[in-house]
Amino acid sequence: MPAPRLPAQSSKKNTRSSTISWRVRLAILVLMITAGATIWVTNRLMTSRFTESTRNRAELRLTLYSGNLISELRRHAIVPQLLARDPALIAALQSHDFSLSTQRLISFVDEIGAASLMLLDQDGRTVAATDRNRLGEGHRSEGYFVDSIRANATVFSVIKRDAGGYRFTYSRRLEAASEVLGVIVVEVDLQKFERAWAGISDAVMVTDTEGTIILASEPRWRSKTEQDALNAQTPIGAIQRAIRVTSDWTALPADAYLAGEAVIRMDTRIPFRGWRMTSFTTHASIRERVNAILALEIMGFAILLAFAFYALSRKTALRMALFQRESAELRVLNARLQREIAERERMQETLAVAEQSLAQSSKLAALGEMSAAVSHELNQPLAAMKTYLAGARLLLGRNRPDEALASFGRIDDLIERMGAITRQLKSYARKGGDAFSPVNMGDALASSLSMMEPQLRQRHVQIARYLPEDPVLVMGDRMRIEQVMVNLLRNALDATKSVTSPEVEIILAAGETATLTVRDNGEGIRDFDELFEPFYTTKEPGDGVGLGLAISSGIVNDLGGRLTARNGQKGGAVFEMQLPILEDGMEAAE
Repeated sequence: MPAPRLPAQSSKKNTRSSTISWRVRLAILVLMITAGATIWVTNRLMTSRFTESTRNRAELRLTLYSGNLISELRRHAIVPQLLARDPALIAALQSHDFSLSTQRLISFVDEIGAASLMLLDQDGRTVAATDRNRLGEGHRSEGYFVDSIRANATVFSVIKRDAGGYRFTYSRRLEAASEVLGVIVVEVDLQKFERAWAGISDAVMVTDTEGTIILASEPRWRSKTEQDALNAQTPIGAIQRAIRVTSDWTALPADAYLAGEAVIRMDTRIPFRGWRMTSFTTHASIRERVNAILALEIMGFAILLAFAFYALSRKTALRMALFQRESAELRVLNARLQREIAERERMQETLAVAEQSLAQSSKLAALGEMSAAVSHELNQPLAAMKTYLAGARLLLGRNRPDEALASFGRIDDLIERMGAITRQLKSYARKGGDAFSPVNMGDALASSLSMMEPQLRQRHVQIARYLPEDPVLVMGDRMRIEQVMVNLLRNALDATKSVTSPEVEIILAAGETATLTVRDNGEGIRDFDELFEPFYTTKEPGDGVGLGLAISSGIVNDLGGRLTARNGQKGGAVFEMQLPILEDGMEAAE
C-alpha cells in the first residue's frame, strides 16, 4: 500500500513556516539593533549640539551684562570732574553758605542719573546732599574722603554697607587758588543690575581683584569668595539645586549631568580694576529638547514594529485558511497579536501626547529667555520714563505746563528708543567686553534723528542732510556717539527758537577723518572761550545747566577725535565732530 503523502506535505509546510519565522525574528532583531544604535547616536549628537547652543547664549548674555556694567561705570567717571569745577559749589564752600547747595545737587542728579550726590567740606562733614537725611554726617576717616584730599584725580571707592552689600562712589576734591575746599562724592547705583539679574534664569556674580563677591543676583553671596558663596547657597529652584550639587568645580567638569541637572559656568574679565563676572546657566532645557527628539524616533520605530507584527498576523490569517485542523490555535494567536497591536497603538498615542507637551515646554522656555532679555534691555528706559513722569507731575503742580510738556516729549523719545531696542536686541547682545566696535555714522545719525523727530515736528524745522553714498565707519561706542549727535541737534534747535524759518543743515563727509557738521541759522556763538566749559549756558533758567557740550566734548576726546565750533559765513553756528575713520571695510569687520 502506498505511503500517505499528507505527512510529507505537512513536513514541507512546517519547514517553510520555520523558515518564515526565522526570517521574521532576524528582521525584528535587526530593527531593534538599528533602533538602539540610532537612538544612542541621536542622543550624543543632539546633546552636544544643544549644549553648545546653550553655552553660546550664555556667553552672549554674559558679554551683554558686563558691557552694561562697564558702560554705567564709565558714564559716571566724568561727573565728579565736572562738578568739581562748578562755580556755585566752589563759592558755597568759600563763603560757608550752603542754603542753595542741596537744591543745586538735586537739580543735577536727574540729568546725571546718579544714585546720590554729597558735598563735603574740609573737615569731611556733609554740607549738601540729595538725601537730606545725610546732612551733617562726618566722613573724615572714610577712604574716599582721605584719598580725594590727597590725590588730584577722581577716586573710585567700594564701601561695604553695615546691612550687607556695597556702595560704589566716585569722589574728587574741589579747590580754588591751590586751596582744597572740600570733596564732591557721586554714588553710582549698581544695585539696579542685581535687581535686573534676579529676574533671569542665570545666576550672576561679580568679584574684585581679591576674589570677593561685590555684586550678585543672590544676596547671600555678597562679601564671600566664590567657593564659600556656593557652599552657603540655599537651594531654591532648579538652578540653585544644580549650583549646590556641582559646588566642587575641581571634581566635576563644567558640563556634568547629575540626576538630570547640570550647570555651565562662564567667566569673563571686566576691563575695570581687575573685576571679573561669572554666570551659571542650567542645562534643564537641553534634556527636554533631546528627549523630545528621542521620543519621535522611538515612536517611529514603534510604528515600524507594529507594521511588522501586523504583516505577521496577516500571514497567520492566510495559514488559518490552509490548516483547518489548527484553526482554534491560530485564532488564539491572532487575538493575542491584535491585543499587542492595540497596546502599541495606545503607546503611540501616549508618545504623541508626550511629544506635544515637550514641544510646548521648549517653546515656553525659549519665550522665557526672550522675555528676560527684553525686560533687561527695557529696564533703563522705563526707569527714565518714571523719572520724567514724576518731574512732569511736579511741574504741573507748580503751574509750569510748558516744561511738563517738554518732559512728555522726552517720554515720547524714550518710547521710540524702546522700539529701537526691541528691533536691535540681537546687535546689543553681540557686544563684547571691549567698549569700542565699528560704528556706521550714517546709521547712528538716522537713529539720532529718529529720537529728535517729535521736537522737529513740533518746531517745523527744515532739515537738510548731505550723506556720502558709501558707509562712513569709525571705531567707537555707538550709544555715546548718538548721545553727542542728539546734543548737537538739540543745541541747533534751541539756537533757532527766535528764527522765523528755522533751518538745520547736516553734512557727513569722509576724508582723513569722519566729519559730521551741524549748521543752523540762529544768532551764532558769542563766547568761544567758555563754550565747552561745564555749566556755561545761554539758555533760560530751567532749560539746562550747561553740561551737554562739556560731556559731548569729553566723549569725543575719549574716542580719539575732537569737537569744534565756529560761526558760519552767512550767520548761525557750525559744530564739527571729527573722529578717526576706518578706511578699510575688512578692517572694520575684523
